[in-house]
This record gives sequence, C-alpha cells and structure tokens, in this order.
Amino acid sequence: MISAREGLDRLREGSARFAANLRESDAFVSHTRRLEVAAGQEPFAIILGCSDSRVPAEIVFDQGLGDLFVIRVAGNIVAPSQVGSVEFAAARFGTPLVVVLGHSNCGAITATIEQLQVATGHQSRNLQAIVDRVRPSVEGLLATELRNDLDALVKQAVRANIRASVSHLRHGSELLERMIAEGSLVVVGAEYSLESGEVEFLDTIS
Repeated sequence: MISAREGLDRLREGSARFAANLRESDAFVSHTRRLEVAAGQEPFAIILGCSDSRVPAEIVFDQGLGDLFVIRVAGNIVAPSQVGSVEFAAARFGTPLVVVLGHSNCGAITATIEQLQVATGHQSRNLQAIVDRVRPSVEGLLATELRNDLDALVKQAVRANIRASVSHLRHGSELLERMIAEGSLVVVGAEYSLESGEVEFLDTIS
C-alpha cells in the first residue's frame, strides 16, 4: 500500500490529467484489470464526495477499478453511515488517505441557504436531515455581509461545509481519531470546480 502523501500526489496527477483532457485510466478498466481486482481490493484513497452527477470521483481523479473507495452523498455530509463506511475501508484495507470532495455550486448548499432564508416547511424529513447537517456551515456566514452576495456566499459555504465534514471525520470517530494519532490515516478536504475540471486540495500533508 502506498503512503497517504503518495496517494495525494497520485490524485493530484490524475486530476491534472483530467482537467487537461489527457486521461490514462482506460487501461485500468480493462478485462485484465477487472480480473486482477476480482479477488480483492486495495484502494489507495477513500473519497467521501457529493452525489452530484457531474462529480464522479474515479473520472475526476483519472483512476480505475480498485483504486478508490468511493462514498457519495448529497452535500458530502458526514452521517453515521458515512463514518462507518470510512472506518470500514480504513480498518479493513489499510487505506491511508481520506479525501472529502466538495464542489462548486453545490445544490445541497444552495438548498440549505434557501431553506434558511425562506423556510418553506414543505421539506421531506429525509431531505431536511441533509439540510440540517449542512446548516452549521451556512448559518454563521448568513450573519455576515456575504448574505448580500449569493455567489460569494455559496462559494464560502461550500468550503465551510467541506471543512466541517473533514473535522467530523477527524474527531467524530474513536477509531479514525486513533488511526490519525498513530499516523496511519490522513483526512483532507478538496474542492472540485465544475467549470475548470480542476481539484483544489484545501490541506497539505507534510
């Protein structure tokens, strides 16, 4: 298994290829590769990303079968099932890197802003559960001048939400917290630009 830093470099390189339309992953989704990973998997990174159809992690990072353990949920929020999925991959496969991948113009962020500004009262309880998890990242920003600039508000809220999910994974699980303290796991945040196709990592690994 490669290190977290090597994994991050590999994701950076793959992201750069994707943004430049120089993808190489076709070789890694071949019949031969499928047979190679059929008996077991060793994903080098766990991606907790948004369910948005425009942000498929394997394509965005130009990776193939067996490379990434991907968890997708609207708003890249962290709920017990997402924590458990990260714990499963980190503990079972020894995957050393977790990336919380948000993206520009996230619909879950926009929906939360709308709900907070003009509460409709018609949200299903399941959708409301997503909004409630995004809410803490938005409420503080609505108390600033950003409330008068929707584009800037959404941009800052997207990043605040990514950082909140990173913090939740770092401190909301005894297992993950212990692995981080031992140096066997690193959790970082990243933002994908729908417009440019580029991924900006919000954290570094020393």
